[in-house]
Amino acid sequence: MRRVSIFGATGSIGQNTIDLIARDLPAHDVVALTGGGNIDRLAADAIRLKADVAVTAYEDRLDDLRTALAGTGVEAAAGQGALAEAADRPADWIMSAIVGAAGLAPGFRALRHGTTLALANKESLVTAGPLLMAEARAHGATILPVDSEHSAIFQALVGEDIACVEKVIVTASGGGLRDWPLERLASATPADAGAHPNWDMGQRITIDSASMFNKGMELIETREFFGLPPEKIEAVIHPQSLVHALVGYCDGALMAHLGAHDMRHAIGYALNWPDRRALPVDRLDLAKIGSLDFHAPDPARYPALRIARAVMETGGKAGTIFNAAKEVALDGFLAGRIGFMEMAGVVDAVLDALSAQFRLTIPMSSLEEVLEMDHIARQTAWAHIEKRRQAG
Repeated sequence: MRRVSIFGATGSIGQNTIDLIARDLPAHDVVALTGGGNIDRLAADAIRLKADVAVTAYEDRLDDLRTALAGTGVEAAAGQGALAEAADRPADWIMSAIVGAAGLAPGFRALRHGTTLALANKESLVTAGPLLMAEARAHGATILPVDSEHSAIFQALVGEDIACVEKVIVTASGGGLRDWPLERLASATPADAGAHPNWDMGQRITIDSASMFNKGMELIETREFFGLPPEKIEAVIHPQSLVHALVGYCDGALMAHLGAHDMRHAIGYALNWPDRRALPVDRLDLAKIGSLDFHAPDPARYPALRIARAVMETGGKAGTIFNAAKEVALDGFLAGRIGFMEMAGVVDAVLDALSAQFRLTIPMSSLEEVLEMDHIARQTAWAHIEKRRQAG
């Protein structure tokens, strides 16, 4: 029986992970489930999976969680200290699916116990990639990618020498606004950008898909996880979202990973690695699909890709600033304080402002430094948004 924990259990990745684990519950001893404000969902899953502990990130919801778990034998806990304690509980496999910078600390703590970390938290690699990978090496821990694109790359590299890789191509759907005229994008609302043509995801990541900030994050992740130089990493628009990534080799071969729109592909691969096991996902019918389309992303439509490439070239502190500014820009868009196409301008402005204050190329030396730079970047982003609002 393998001990497992799920951080971010109430989100889409967490729920898909729970679906797979629940199908083979006798093989798993569920240690910890963590979530945010969806107490009913967190409690119900903790009871169903017979978890040792359920943790909500919100301390003011502890009484609600205790009430929901009363008499079940599942322990209730709340707050950042409880999340850290849950990460310290012995587990063989941990899903890291907490959204945002909040997922950094639990992931680092889990690695210190030499566990296998299934990483769905993009921010960990974008903001602290070198530190995270070094932490894993120092403690003999394993990090497995759970983003569908990076899982696809990981699988296409099995048995291959990465020195023979000429390029990696990360595919992108183009998001829910991909067919809008360019001049109309400035008027897009959160509801417009929050509808995805292929994937069922949360609002924030769906809007990030429409702006391609999500894909920019994935380009940076590819560099950090696989150690490839920026010039070997590309993005291409693939509207069908059936090819998740491709790896090109020095002999001209191009290995593609295909699969249906179902995150259980990548989650299941990480859960069962190094083996493959049957998964409850749709199988592709290539004859029925008929054709697959690809085209280069329009730089004017997707400025996030240009910014991400500059971040990859800079390295050091740039990833942390990029992520923090991107998150604040999205908050500003959701709040109606800036327009859809203004988000990239906010991120550009924050990177420019902080490059004048700090040497961005110098690597971070600790998680604490990452969190401090994250804080500074967020303050700078909000100040820039307020300046834009007053000027406009």
